[in-house]
Amino acid sequence: MKPWLFLLAFALPGLSPAASLQPLNADAVDVLLQPPARGERFIALWSLDCAYCEANMQTLARLQQAHPERIELVTVATDSIAQRDAISARLDAAGMEQWPARAYADTTPDRINYLIDPQWGGEMPRTLVIRADGSRRGLSGALTPEQLAKLR
Repeated sequence: MKPWLFLLAFALPGLSPAASLQPLNADAVDVLLQPPARGERFIALWSLDCAYCEANMQTLARLQQAHPERIELVTVATDSIAQRDAISARLDAAGMEQWPARAYADTTPDRINYLIDPQWGGEMPRTLVIRADGSRRGLSGALTPEQLAKLR
């Protein structure tokens, strides 16, 4: 690849695969869980081996696009950041590259699970909603319209 083409690919966000993928370690969980200034933050927890996760992320993306002034969306891969290429490729294939994305970067992933949501047993997919008032609600499994209504 020509050097200028390589630089161009990373200068244009739409061309760089999951450019926003960032590591998430235990120390950074508090920042992720801070209530948003307004509205709600939806955290889509997913993994590479989850059959329903992509559909959930896309459902949440459509919801966020319908209410951009009120809803933030962040995806969190529970896979190791060492799998960056596979995670980025999956996010790109799902059309999720425009939202902030994190991947676990801790040697104890169960600890991060607990810090994110002590009520969560690790089942996938998991959606956590954090409201501006600090209240939270979590739901595991594929999202149905009824379950989505409960989260909101």
